[in-house]
Amino acid sequence: MNIPNDPVIQELIGEFVDTWIEDLNRDYANLISSQNSDDLYRLAHTLKGSCFQFGLDEIAEMGIKLMELVKNNNWNEAKSYEEPLKSKFVEVKNMLEK
Repeated sequence: MNIPNDPVIQELIGEFVDTWIEDLNRDYANLISSQNSDDLYRLAHTLKGSCFQFGLDEIAEMGIKLMELVKNNNWNEAKSYEEPLKSKFVEVKNMLEK
């Protein structure tokens, strides 16, 4: 995963990553268990767009796949995205701290 070398961008990405980790921890399981397709789709769409803006393309691609899963009501596979998404954000956070 490539992170821009600009210190200002890196600071923004750090805050961005922390916010996403918090949001996923707070909301993801509830959205899956309630099968809230509107809000989970919105989360996935926001994930896609915001991650592409920061060059976090791998996470953005996961957002695209998650959008498709929600559209197809594939809740079991959508549930399986929770930990990999969190892991990718933690990976970015660890890269920033080095």
